Amino acid sequence: MRLLFSACLMVLYSINSWSQEWTADKIINKSIEVHGGDNYQNAHFSYDFRQFSYEYHYDNGQFLYRRYSDETKTLDQLSNDGFERKINGKKVRLPDEDARKYSRSVNSVRYFAFLPFFLNDPAVNKVMDGAVRIKGQDYFKIRVTFDAEGGGEDHDDIFVYWINKETFYMDYLAYSYVVEGGGVRFRSAYNRRKIGGITFQDYVNYKYEKGTDVSSLDQLYVEDALEELSRIELKSIQIIAVPN
Repeated sequence: MRLLFSACLMVLYSINSWSQEWTADKIINKSIEVHGGDNYQNAHFSYDFRQFSYEYHYDNGQFLYRRYSDETKTLDQLSNDGFERKINGKKVRLPDEDARKYSRSVNSVRYFAFLPFFLNDPAVNKVMDGAVRIKGQDYFKIRVTFDAEGGGEDHDDIFVYWINKETFYMDYLAYSYVVEGGGVRFRSAYNRRKIGGITFQDYVNYKYEKGTDVSSLDQLYVEDALEELSRIELKSIQIIAVPN
């Protein structure tokens, strides 16, 4: 009986030690370190995604994100100063609704391309959402919500990230969104590669019924219940010079 009691105490101690050691903040910090660490603080890249060419510039909080369409000669640019559009080199005035839509689109691509770096933004709220096993690998499960102030127009979105307990890579993510009718998505990472000290990865993008709790999508993925929607692939990734 005494041995059984001692064993129970050891298990409880182990659980408490684990929970104290690996908080949501510590897990995300470790994942950022593994994915790129300090290299994120001064990063300048170009890459292609679908029909657009992108530039990403980040210098210790100062940012410039560009998206260019060679077909329409349209440049969309988002920076600390706001959003602007140029066509054939000339600035175009847009209705506020259109400016917000294009700004959101540019911002969304860079957000996913450079995850998990932005998960330490001030408006981000991170909590543990349990631990799971997916395809023979153990994962920390982190749920992310956003403050209305500083969280952008999509602050009602909910994200879940699955961080590999052994490697601390972000192997899966899921999110629910409200804009454009809303929905849920689950992404599985593949084609992981490191360029300029930063990890890039592509994703198989799955969908499921609108209104589904994003935290349940891992089980649906294991059960092969998700429907593949698209592939999120970054191509021709290059380190580029700082813009003038």
